Amino acid sequence: MNIIIYTDDKTKQLENMLADIDVSVRTEDTDKILEYKDLNAGLVIMDMPLEKVKEICAVTKFDAAVLIAAEKIPQIRVHAIVNDFIKTPVDSFEFVTRVRALVKAVEYKQSLSKVTVTDELTGLYNRKYLHSRLDAEISRAKRYGTDLSCLLLDIDFFKTVNDMYGYDWGDVLLKKVAEMLSAVIRKEDILTRYGDEEFLLILPNTSESQAFIFAERFRRDIEKMEFIPAQEEERHPITISGGISSYPFLENVEENSNTIIRYAEHALYNAKKSGKNQIVQFSRLNLGF
Repeated sequence: MNIIIYTDDKTKQLENMLADIDVSVRTEDTDKILEYKDLNAGLVIMDMPLEKVKEICAVTKFDAAVLIAAEKIPQIRVHAIVNDFIKTPVDSFEFVTRVRALVKAVEYKQSLSKVTVTDELTGLYNRKYLHSRLDAEISRAKRYGTDLSCLLLDIDFFKTVNDMYGYDWGDVLLKKVAEMLSAVIRKEDILTRYGDEEFLLILPNTSESQAFIFAERFRRDIEKMEFIPAQEEERHPITISGGISSYPFLENVEENSNTIIRYAEHALYNAKKSGKNQIVQFSRLNLGF
């Protein structure tokens, strides 16, 4: 878990107190607190003037735990996974104890949340998680002027696998493809099971051309994969098709997850229609809109 301490104390006193905790801790200036999401923080520690704390908490909903260090317990409402307060000057033992408790609370809540946003078969994120995360990534790309790509992959002739070998072997194939994808993506990429035999990959800081290079490499890996159902002596050939769309969009449309997914679906449809086992970029299509 990442712990971010926002303070103007250049000695990093609070960070040093947490040296023995098995977490990642970093200290940032107080004026950077609204960027905490970009650092994937599980716990935010606010060591700053109380007026600034009140101002931030009034307009910010934290998807992390929050620990406020102040001279007196502030009478404010904090929108966070869980929150706590500690008086300054901080007692080291009490501070470490409270941080450990908050870390455990966040990890427990995250484990419960993961059950509702995870696909049972593959262990990947599901569509419920996808839309909320994708909208957030589009907002981040818009704010920082960065690229964002969406890759929608579909296993070709998946119904044939189910019909020939049974649904259990269809499940084996789905898990195999999910494992192969998980092994080659970056830490910041978001991989979801989008449909029965479809996978959707969100690629932050990635242009459509860069996404195409990645997708083509993976398509070739799938062509080479070994998939040998129990009753077969030779491997059953497996291929995939893919569609790619990217933000910023080419035309004036709604900048949300529905748009980028719809464009990726158009590209995937054309890949299937054109013979399968290929990757199509939405920007290369002439759809008349």
